[in-house]
Amino acid sequence: MTQILPASSSKAIKLARRLLREGEAVAFPTDTVYGLGANAFERFAVRQIFALKKRPPEKGLPVFIYQIDDLNLVARNVPNQAWPLLQKFWPGPLTVVLPKVAALPDDVTAGQDTVAVRIPDHPVSLKLVIEFGRPLAVTSANISGQDTPTTAQAVATQLGPTLPLVLDGGPSPSTQPSTIIDLSSTPPRVLRQGALAIAPLKEFLPDLA
Repeated sequence: MTQILPASSSKAIKLARRLLREGEAVAFPTDTVYGLGANAFERFAVRQIFALKKRPPEKGLPVFIYQIDDLNLVARNVPNQAWPLLQKFWPGPLTVVLPKVAALPDDVTAGQDTVAVRIPDHPVSLKLVIEFGRPLAVTSANISGQDTPTTAQAVATQLGPTLPLVLDGGPSPSTQPSTIIDLSSTPPRVLRQGALAIAPLKEFLPDLA
């Protein structure tokens, strides 16, 4: 049975942290849609996300970090032009694709040598990453191919009773996912137009395709 607890409750955050440390996946509010997250460095935990979402294993998972200094925990070879961009748009609905570190399980990246990373602009998401103390593999809290729920109750209903916990942060602030750009290629490429417009990104990446 899925528990739905207020995201503002310190007890709920502590429960979420315990579940994450036990290798479970939990759902929580983000600055875009509700997210489903687990320990990015534990294969069993990552597989819980795929099982709950019925997500094809060839589709990798984005990773949440807390601060720009933590980027080197999951990514390497960050191009110099990326730093001003990230300083400007993180936290926020911008996901960047970069070469991954060897320690990040292939389950997260679907066997690819790159990882998608962002810092969410939402107090609950950030608190969860801080409390857990490690990057989280996070994707939208929905069955693959279905509409993304905009409330905690809808998340629990769609993902079913095997999801242990949803942190209720009220309705999603956006129905759009993050914008994704690939910084591992030359020139950098837009992979998905989302909540963040492309025009301001081109001020930092003039050759963005």
